[in-house]
Amino acid sequence: MSNFHARREFLRFLAASPLLTQAWGQDAPGVIASAKDAINVMDFEPLARKALPPAHWGYMATGVDDDVTLRMNRQAFEHYQLRARRLVDVSKADLRTEVFGTTWDMPIYVSAVGSQKVFHRDGELATARAAKAKKAVQMLSTATSVPVEEVAKTLGTPPWYQLYMPLTWDETEKLVKRVEAAGCPVLAWTIDLLAGRNTETATRFTRLDNRDCLSCHMHSPKAGANPADNAGKPMLAGLAGTINPPQATWAYVDRLKKMTKMKLVLKGIDTGEDAKLAREHGADGVIVSNHGGRATETGRGTIDVLPEVIDAVGPQFPVFVDGGFRRGSDVYKALAIGAKGVGIGRPYIYGLSSFGQEGVERVLEILRAELSLTMRQCGTPTVASITRASVLKNGARL
Repeated sequence: MSNFHARREFLRFLAASPLLTQAWGQDAPGVIASAKDAINVMDFEPLARKALPPAHWGYMATGVDDDVTLRMNRQAFEHYQLRARRLVDVSKADLRTEVFGTTWDMPIYVSAVGSQKVFHRDGELATARAAKAKKAVQMLSTATSVPVEEVAKTLGTPPWYQLYMPLTWDETEKLVKRVEAAGCPVLAWTIDLLAGRNTETATRFTRLDNRDCLSCHMHSPKAGANPADNAGKPMLAGLAGTINPPQATWAYVDRLKKMTKMKLVLKGIDTGEDAKLAREHGADGVIVSNHGGRATETGRGTIDVLPEVIDAVGPQFPVFVDGGFRRGSDVYKALAIGAKGVGIGRPYIYGLSSFGQEGVERVLEILRAELSLTMRQCGTPTVASITRASVLKNGARL
């Protein structure tokens, strides 16, 4: 055997050897032993993947079709660069911002993710405790594994509510009135799944799952059952459980707006034209979102969609965004473009899957600290001082 091949074989042996990992003092590079050891939010991802069974990991990790949009949500942040100003008093950073007349402690919120008990036994309640501890707004999914009333009690205030609309208006009204009675201030109707979707990655992971899922999916007798199945979800109790009317039009926005006193936000906006229509039909705001790359394979990252949406509706109309946010600097870029707030999804689910409430808290701590540092580094110590002058797209002014 040549020296080259002998060296290569030795390196392969060394990479797989427990001796090397013992020298590092941990199981593998980047693997953390506790939530407080996390340096960035992605430190939780390998632990979450290890902790979750295949079907549950696939449900959370999937995109659609070839997962191009899923990847582009991350890659698109590279299109933007920061313009750092100097000799500004940056001894402190003030992350507070006002949304719908309420002061948020920071412009980062916990976005809706369904079926959280498949990630941790405490599910949405662990997330609520973490959000309360870190003064973050929580958005609750219609597919929650815990009723909105219990989440509100744990959170200490009613959450925002993400609506998957039932197929009939009678059932929609029942659900909306229940949410309103729970005190939820904002109803975020998700409109990006009305045509269905093709979650190939989730399907492939489900086929790898040979567990008897009757132990946790009492309404899903098939092994490897999809945790997204709606049967038995507490917010759909007493309803048919069928959601997302494909025949929905802008007339539905008019009718939904008349049905409730809650602020109505449309989640899943992907173009400036639809953002403008949302405003014209009485929506109180929009969320630029492609469901974390899980809706339509557009190939566009939400951060790239954000400028055209804000330009279409103007700076006074609240625009939020989610999809691919992993760094405080990512959040900063969205705020500079004009977003009112930024939602995170997978990062806090990684934390939840790894360490429960403590993991979610650490994710929020890290993102807050990174955003605060970026604000100070760029000479913009308040959220109000972050403007388009703070960011470039591909080297040019927006």
